[in-house]
Amino acid sequence: MSTNNPRYDLWAPRTRANPLPLYARMREEAPVVRLYDPHLRTPVWVVTRYKDAVELVRDSRFTKDMRKLSAEARDRQARSDAMEAINQHMLMADPPDHTRLRTLVSKAFTPRRVEELRSRVTAITNELLDDVRAQGSVDLLDAFAFPLPITVIAELLGVPVEDREQFREWTNIVINPPINGDFAPMQKAGMEFIQYFQKLLERRRAEPRDDLLTALMSVEEQGDRLSPLELISMLFLLLVAGHETTVNLIGNGVWALLQHPEQLARLRANPALIEPAVEEMLRYRGPVETTTQRWALQDTEFHGHVIPAGEPILASLMSADHDPEQFRDPERFDIGREPNRHIAFGFGIHFCLGAPLARLEATVAINLLLERMPRLRLAVDPAELRWREGILVHGLQRLPVSVD
Repeated sequence: MSTNNPRYDLWAPRTRANPLPLYARMREEAPVVRLYDPHLRTPVWVVTRYKDAVELVRDSRFTKDMRKLSAEARDRQARSDAMEAINQHMLMADPPDHTRLRTLVSKAFTPRRVEELRSRVTAITNELLDDVRAQGSVDLLDAFAFPLPITVIAELLGVPVEDREQFREWTNIVINPPINGDFAPMQKAGMEFIQYFQKLLERRRAEPRDDLLTALMSVEEQGDRLSPLELISMLFLLLVAGHETTVNLIGNGVWALLQHPEQLARLRANPALIEPAVEEMLRYRGPVETTTQRWALQDTEFHGHVIPAGEPILASLMSADHDPEQFRDPERFDIGREPNRHIAFGFGIHFCLGAPLARLEATVAINLLLERMPRLRLAVDPAELRWREGILVHGLQRLPVSVD
């Protein structure tokens, strides 16, 4: 099956390098359009305007819970059994299940609890920057943007930090699109993840600790608990989302600053701008390009189109955040932009639970990076940089920089 609409090939390499021109055309010509995902080998509806995106994520006619679909519709999704097993978390649930699951973990991510992590985030950042300075030239993603958030979330959960490279390997397989529709690597990674946490949970039951993993195992909220599979699914979500978003927020943010030297100079001159700067990084090239899929529970009319029952639909957060109906001069990167009501972390009940932590990590990391690395610059021609495949995660494959 070929692309339904080749005029809007979101998956083309040239589009991956810069999706914004294509999204501008889609908002104008086809704001709700049925495309074909060449990696998942399924049709998918894509919504690109800000107001429509907000409307979609609040529309109860679409479900996040694949188990509510017909057997035929589920079969068409072509997912691996292991991935279905570890997708029983709050991101793939509707109320009341979503409400119950989110309530069980939300206390760990309140602004006050996150603020208590600032000193630890600062210490880890400085340790990593010591190593970066010693090397002189590094891939900033490998040396800095990845180890910071994975260390923080692993410590918060109570997961062995020394296993972080294994987590990264599993994450890359699970969130990157399958090659030629082959789900076998995803199935294998999902099973290994489940087995890893089953063993870790056994050890933690025998030796409880003061960490989120132990708390999730023992928590009771109105007499409710997480089932064993829900617990593993929640750990999967927290671990993957807890570092993947921040890796690409830091990477994309530094890339944007290096591409806009006047804004970089502005932030260096006034580090107090870091909070609005991070918000603009999120809007301009956020770490998550699209929402995860929703499915029509029955044939559903949405902005002049009938979405057939069981077909997936998603909103482009990146396109919405560049909609000129919402943002003045949206293609301009302005670290002092006000107002800036972006939806890079989603919207509504599925708004990213870890947003306060991601914001804290990015503000600390980027300010300290600029303070300690006054000669920070790209080590390659910007045209040589490559972006990751797929339309869910938006991030660079590598970010080579020099700091001396």
